[in-house]
Amino acid sequence: MKRTEIIETTKKINKEVLLKGWVHNVRSHGKIIFCDLRDRSGICQVVFSIKEAKKLKPEWVIEVKGKVKQRPKGMQNENMETGKIEIEGKELKVLNESKTPPFELTEDTRKINEEKRMEYRYLDLRTERMKQNIMMRHEVIKFMRKSMYEKGFIEIETPLLTKSTPEGARDFVVPSRLQPGKFYALPQSPQQYKQLLMVAGMEKYFQVVRCLRDEDQRGDRQAEFTQLDVEMSFASQEDIMELTENLFIEIVERLFPKKKIQQRPFPRLEYKEAMEKYKTDRPDLRKDKDELAFCWVINFPMFDKSEGKGKWIAMHHPFTRPQVQSAEELTKSNMEKTLAFQYDVVLNGNEVAGGSIRTHEREILEKVFTLLGHSKKEISEKFGHLFEAFKYGVPPHGGIAWGLDRFLMILAGEESIREVIAFPKTGDGRDLMMNAPSEVSEEQLKELKLKING
Repeated sequence: MKRTEIIETTKKINKEVLLKGWVHNVRSHGKIIFCDLRDRSGICQVVFSIKEAKKLKPEWVIEVKGKVKQRPKGMQNENMETGKIEIEGKELKVLNESKTPPFELTEDTRKINEEKRMEYRYLDLRTERMKQNIMMRHEVIKFMRKSMYEKGFIEIETPLLTKSTPEGARDFVVPSRLQPGKFYALPQSPQQYKQLLMVAGMEKYFQVVRCLRDEDQRGDRQAEFTQLDVEMSFASQEDIMELTENLFIEIVERLFPKKKIQQRPFPRLEYKEAMEKYKTDRPDLRKDKDELAFCWVINFPMFDKSEGKGKWIAMHHPFTRPQVQSAEELTKSNMEKTLAFQYDVVLNGNEVAGGSIRTHEREILEKVFTLLGHSKKEISEKFGHLFEAFKYGVPPHGGIAWGLDRFLMILAGEESIREVIAFPKTGDGRDLMMNAPSEVSEEQLKELKLKING
């Protein structure tokens, strides 16, 4: 007999079914045992009158053969999708027993110590709230992919082993065994690869991609996170903003119809206006706490003074196009006043997407790096591959990247992105379930020509 998913039992009244899943809870009423059986699709009640059922305990994995029956009137549970039926259990097979879980899995685990939940994440994910969060994530990403395909975008994977370049946060580095003393870097984003794909003539690219940054952690940030990454050739800032705004609206309307978008089209704020009025470039514009208050922040400064160092950095990244017509307009004296073709989407006080039109003129890009303090030798060593590519007919292009974890966190009504990631890290970057990071053997270090100091 083929297995039936629990949610499908409502269509099989008076038919024999084979169910497999976990014991959600079990109740003994004398000779009758009531067992709530759970699989990914839902929960249903199984009624046993066989003695083997008396030994059942929560989280045991079992197989049940039985008949689907309509529950008597007055015994139906309107709060369950399967609440109008029950299974008359005739045969029972225990596939695997379970220890008593370290915390209750039939309840919301928000109040449980988070480190304990992360240590036993595979159990935490069995709870209804966490299961729904992961399923919601799946549905949103599936919808995004379908929408991008329909709009003519090509999904292209970019490498995870790449080159360390000074363009933003601290890199995670990976030693090369075959080239001792040299290192790969894990990508902070596919920024240079997606620009090179525009040089390659792909024109409309997207990717649901993992990005990695060796940064201090907080509630809305992880060392590894997921982006919807988008790049377009021959596109204006308006084109990219329109595409992005429409996709946000489509997702909310189709998948979260009960949620209300406060204003559409999304209001637009100049960066200067946002900072003067709200003291932040991520303003929370909600008038009602249950609304989704999207807005655009545009016309960011091209350059910014890094905290505590007095050194100029790129506000977004150095590939962002400054609002100038030629390299001659970029000077040290006007760095503070130079604006960029940069645009962010803010939702309820969180940046959920950010992008820019890119610089496609080699002279302007080189001038930006020079103003940021890079010598010609450094530019050649770190970015020579990009400047070489730009000699071969690069189209004007731009793009945007969505912080999917933050967006999903808000849609789920959660306080931390860890609640919408299957296997997140702690605040200090540890994986308590896998006990990572961990030490490696002396043999591995020797093979990589590495030594540990201190």
